[in-house]
Amino acid sequence: MLSISISGVERVAPRGRKYVKIYLLLIISCTEKLQTLNYISFLSFHPKYIQNFINQTWMQRYQTNISQGGLTLLWSTIVSMFTLGGLIGASVGGTLSVKLGRRGTLLANNAFSLTAALLMGLSSTVGSFELLVIGRLLSGMNAGIALCVQPLYLGEIAPTALRGAMGMGTSVFITGGILTGQVMGLKEILGKEEYWPILLSTTCIPAFLQLLILPWFPESPRYLLIDKGDEEGCKKALRQLHGLADSGDALEDIEKEKNNLVGFQAKKPWELFSDRSLRWQLLTIILLNIAQQLNGINAIYFYADYVFRQSGIPMDKIPYATVGTGACECITALTCGMLIECLGRKVLIMGGYVLMSICCVFFTLTLTFQDYSPVFPYLSMVCIFAFILSFGLGPGGVTNILTTELFTQNARPAAFMIAGSVNWLSFFLISMVFPFIVTGLQQYCFLVFLAVCSLVVTYIFFVVPETKNKTFVEIQNEFQSSKRNKFCSSDGAGTILLSTSI
Repeated sequence: MLSISISGVERVAPRGRKYVKIYLLLIISCTEKLQTLNYISFLSFHPKYIQNFINQTWMQRYQTNISQGGLTLLWSTIVSMFTLGGLIGASVGGTLSVKLGRRGTLLANNAFSLTAALLMGLSSTVGSFELLVIGRLLSGMNAGIALCVQPLYLGEIAPTALRGAMGMGTSVFITGGILTGQVMGLKEILGKEEYWPILLSTTCIPAFLQLLILPWFPESPRYLLIDKGDEEGCKKALRQLHGLADSGDALEDIEKEKNNLVGFQAKKPWELFSDRSLRWQLLTIILLNIAQQLNGINAIYFYADYVFRQSGIPMDKIPYATVGTGACECITALTCGMLIECLGRKVLIMGGYVLMSICCVFFTLTLTFQDYSPVFPYLSMVCIFAFILSFGLGPGGVTNILTTELFTQNARPAAFMIAGSVNWLSFFLISMVFPFIVTGLQQYCFLVFLAVCSLVVTYIFFVVPETKNKTFVEIQNEFQSSKRNKFCSSDGAGTILLSTSI
């Protein structure tokens, strides 16, 4: 049935865009959960389960209990391995996407997920917490590669008019993965102590699904024509993705981009830093990816448990309230996906950061006066959900879309490597520094996040152009023609890359 539907795209041209949407749902549902399902399910049950397993294993090996310091170190190592793996994956994802292709990289990436699921699922049976460490590392590598290559793939296969909506699919299914992990971590499902190995091994499910579904779909047409020079393969992929009626326009767009890149090889990450024509695009994605982790969203989730307890929610009911926050973010991402082609990227990401800034102010006030009235804990809950809604509305999804749109084919993989590395490093930084910020500033820590959000709004307003309904070359031309890039000579010298008229 699947093969009939896909091949039907070539015969029924008017339905081409419908099948693009089907393609989006199939592919994203099998990729982004590889990262979120494992990470959230791992943290959704109480850490004492893993710590008990470590202590029991240590006792069996050495006939003594592990010291508290040693236990904390091992637990921290297991948790942090995911971040380290993510950084490694993001660092190699762009290179793999050039060597193996976008689809080929996503398929090969499942090996990390399957191996990680196997190791973590067997760790309890064989009595080895070392398998957890290795499994978490491999799981993080899988996530880092997926978050680098998957938005790149979707951005390249999407029609210009649907590129934003398809790009938002990354955010939609990340939040869907978070919500799935939270639900699966409930005690009624897999949240009991004896089930934690099964819970961690469930990441094999989306990996198997992707291995079954993804081979039915083509490689990125842009990659086939521009990187590999395979014109026939590109035409076939376009017919399969867009239908006969729309494939001609898409091919013309790709050919124009190819003509602009004649003589240019795929760039390495360090080459982007030395390319003055890309300095504002590069600065933009670096700042947006830093802000995505440092804007306070992690702090909100940290404080959620405290606020729920202050509001009188029983301890055994707090996990259900936490599921509500995941559902809230998922719904907002869906809403953003429906609005992005109407309102545009700039409006959504700016609006999201503006609303987050306002929430930071009110959340600081409600936490400060938490004990003055029973009303304030409930106002704090409102601020939590409002902050999560604001994050999902723009910063959570639009950031990846801009990383796709601000670069042309030869620079895009390297840009994703830089963006992914910056994002994972920022994630690691905030996880290390945040406890000290909370200890030192307490509820006033949100004034720091207020400053971050406000600065990002200012930067986006003055620097980042609207990219809605523009081709990749048009976006590049807009950056090149701006006053910020006066290094280009007035007679056009130095603009060989963008010389072809649109």
